[in-house]
Amino acid sequence: MKKVLFVCTHNAGRSQMAQAFFNRMAPDDISAESAGQQPRREGVWPEVTEVMREVGFDLSDARPAKLSVEMQLHADWAITLACGATCPFVPTIVEDWDVPDPAGRPIDEVRAIRDQIELRVHDLLEHRVDAIRSDHTAHQLRLARMLPGLIERFPELPDAEIRSCADAVLSEFIDVPVRSFVMAIADRKARECLVAGGCGVPA
Repeated sequence: MKKVLFVCTHNAGRSQMAQAFFNRMAPDDISAESAGQQPRREGVWPEVTEVMREVGFDLSDARPAKLSVEMQLHADWAITLACGATCPFVPTIVEDWDVPDPAGRPIDEVRAIRDQIELRVHDLLEHRVDAIRSDHTAHQLRLARMLPGLIERFPELPDAEIRSCADAVLSEFIDVPVRSFVMAIADRKARECLVAGGCGVPA
């Protein structure tokens, strides 16, 4: 399962709308999540909840989430929504959508923002799905994160052999739904393979 990450400052408006539209329109092998650097404790902006209800979404129970290192590490594609310097770097392919913040705006303006986000999500899915599916940035970041510990643990083995083993093991976990455990499980399996004499892949 490929992951698209939508990020705005409070995760209470734009990124929530983008996630909702994306998950409604996306193919089964790609899903979206959203987060913010300063998530709004009170939930999604009321005006956003109202205009999204008009087009068939109930965001009344949606809880703004804080952007985590794990989300960044496992994102296969990322969209920031005009949050500028307040949004942290997302270490994968990143687009920035210049969409105004709906906070405090009149309901008609929030509707216009909603419609703009819907069009942008449609364009993303129409023109960049193949790129999302083929992007290996997140995989390479996980590999880079795992390699130093393995190289330190197995100094007698060539780095290329360790890398090939780690790459093969991580590839087995690309579609694992519970992504929070991927790194720990993959690291343990790679260590076991290397102790046993390798992963059966060419260096």
